[in-house]
Amino acid sequence: MDMPSESVLERMESLLKVAGDFTRLKILYAIMDGEKSVGEIQEEAGVSQSLASHQIKVLKEENLLAMRKDGTHVYYVLADHHVRDLLEVVYDHVQEAM
Repeated sequence: MDMPSESVLERMESLLKVAGDFTRLKILYAIMDGEKSVGEIQEEAGVSQSLASHQIKVLKEENLLAMRKDGTHVYYVLADHHVRDLLEVVYDHVQEAM
């Protein structure tokens, strides 16, 4: 495999830093089974609404989450199958090393 360009490596670094945060990992896992509102994410991840909202914004900026509006309600979901794949690969790797 060829070495990625500097710009691609920088984007990879940024994505892994964002995805690697403990609270953000909890949020990503909270929505692995489907879209959820901020309140549902907050409850499942065990964080305050303000913390959930802030971390969702960070995840969305890194294109790890997508959103859908339904009237005044907003729902979040993993951006695509690559996010799920990333979480599954990291989980499997950690489990094998334990």
